Amino acid sequence: MRESSNPVFRSLPKGQQGGYAQFGTGAAAGYGAQAVHADPYAGAQYPDQRQVGVSRPMTIDDVVTKTGITLVVLTAVAVVSYFLVDQNLALATPFTFVGAFGGLALVLVATFGRKQDNPAIVLSYAALEGLFLGAASFIFANLISNGGPGMIAQAIVGTIGVFFGMLVVYKTGAIRVTPKFTRFIIAAMFGALALMLLNLVLALFGVGGGEGFGLRSGGPLAIVFSLVVIGIAAFSFLIDFDAADQMVRAGAPEKAAWGIALGLTVTLVWLYIEILRLLSYFNSD
Repeated sequence: MRESSNPVFRSLPKGQQGGYAQFGTGAAAGYGAQAVHADPYAGAQYPDQRQVGVSRPMTIDDVVTKTGITLVVLTAVAVVSYFLVDQNLALATPFTFVGAFGGLALVLVATFGRKQDNPAIVLSYAALEGLFLGAASFIFANLISNGGPGMIAQAIVGTIGVFFGMLVVYKTGAIRVTPKFTRFIIAAMFGALALMLLNLVLALFGVGGGEGFGLRSGGPLAIVFSLVVIGIAAFSFLIDFDAADQMVRAGAPEKAAWGIALGLTVTLVWLYIEILRLLSYFNSD
C-alpha cells in the first residue's frame, strides 16, 4: 500500500481487501491504496470487521457524516471568531496563534499517538482551526487587503469548487493515483514547505527588504508560488480520496471515519488559506 501525502492518513487502520462502496469508480479504486495504516491499539493490522463482527465496517455514509460534523464545528467557531475580532481587534493575534498552534499540536498528537479516530480530538481540532480561520480571514480580508467579506466568500467558493472538482477527477479516473504520482506530490509538498520556511527565516533577518525571496510579497513571484501551492493541495485530495476509498474497501472499523474527516479537514484548511492569501494579493492597495 502506498503512503498518503497527508500525514494524518499514514497511521490510520487498514484491513483485508474487501468490496465495500468506494469514493471512486472500480477503475479508479484499482490503482491501489495511498496510505500505510497501522493499528493504533495493537500495532497490527485491523482484521476485516465484516468477518469478526467486533465493530461494523466503515461506509461512505460514515465518512460523509463525520466530515460534515467536523466542518460544521469548524465553520461555526470561525464565524464567531470573525465577529469577535471585528468587535475587538486585539483578539486577532491571540486567536490566530492559539488556533494555529493548538490545531497543529492536536494533529501531531492524533498522528503520532495514533488517535485519529478519537472524535474528541478531531472536534477539538476543528474548533481550534475555526478560531484560527475566523481571525486569519479577518486579517487577510480587512487588514492585509481591502477585499472584505466578499473576498472571504470567494475563497470559500473556490475551496469548495476545488474539492468537488478533484472528487470528480478521482471518480472518473481522469488522473490515476499511482506510486509515481504519490511520490511526486509528496516531494512537491515538502519542497514547497522548505521554501516557505526558508523564505520566512530570510525575511526575519531582513533579507530582500524583509521579504526574503518574495514568495509572500504579493508580487508576480508570490502569485505564481501561491498558484503552485494551491495546485499541490488540490492534487493531494486525489491521494486522500484514494486512501479513504481503500480503507472502506478493506473493511476498516466505523470509527476510522473520524480519521478520514480529520485528514480531509487538514487539507481543506490549507487550501482555503492559500486561496485567501492569493486573493489578498489582488485586493491590496
